[in-house]
Amino acid sequence: MRILFIGDIFGRPGRTIVRERLGPLVEQHSLDLVIANGENAAAGFGITPLLAEELFELGIDVITSGNHIWDKREIIEYFQSADGNPYSPAKRLIRPANYPAGMPGRGWFEGKTRAGIPYAVINLQGRVFMISNDDPFRTSDELLKQITAKVILVDMHAEATSEKVSMGWYLDGRVSAVLGTHTHVPTADERVLPQGTAYMTDVGMTGPYDSVIGVKKELIINRFLTNMPMRFEAATGDVKLCAALIDCDEGSGRARSIERIMSA
Repeated sequence: MRILFIGDIFGRPGRTIVRERLGPLVEQHSLDLVIANGENAAAGFGITPLLAEELFELGIDVITSGNHIWDKREIIEYFQSADGNPYSPAKRLIRPANYPAGMPGRGWFEGKTRAGIPYAVINLQGRVFMISNDDPFRTSDELLKQITAKVILVDMHAEATSEKVSMGWYLDGRVSAVLGTHTHVPTADERVLPQGTAYMTDVGMTGPYDSVIGVKKELIINRFLTNMPMRFEAATGDVKLCAALIDCDEGSGRARSIERIMSA
């Protein structure tokens, strides 16, 4: 089973390169499943129902998110629209599972590929240098008791490298892949851990690299120089699609390989 996980889609530049490159990638790698982190799809901050639907139409099966999921308030109603409707596409947009109980949306999704292979996607958020939510490690334990699929991918949306690496080792052998998001800088540590879990500390940003993690660089530099608040704007130059390509055994869920992709 071949799975593509696309790193944080940032604004219009990120959405545009996904539109241009995803089709050829699906064909080139004979992909069975496409997952993407979309929490920065709306000008770098949040995602709207319209943009979520647009990404689904491009061929993305599940959209994960993170700390920016609430930046666009209309996403709350979108989550609520899925209640009681098992066919709602809104179920395929997930937010971190370790948010407090009772919040809108869900932190995991179980589905089947077009070929009928069961899979699950879990979204977790770290606590180091971020808002303190429930423990993502124990949350993963509870979710894995409920999930029946063998192929399981985890989006670990976190700031600290140590927390992401720890989650990889913690879940080794219990999930197919642990893939880090949030920092927008791709890491070169992709590998399959000893018990069969594919791991990468950060998949990187799908968006403009002539920037400071997606934002116009002069705005961020000026912020560092003056410490004055300002409105951030998405950059547009040097756009790349960053992703991880995972090959795994659909029967056991164990990963065979992981490959880092950066496509201009």
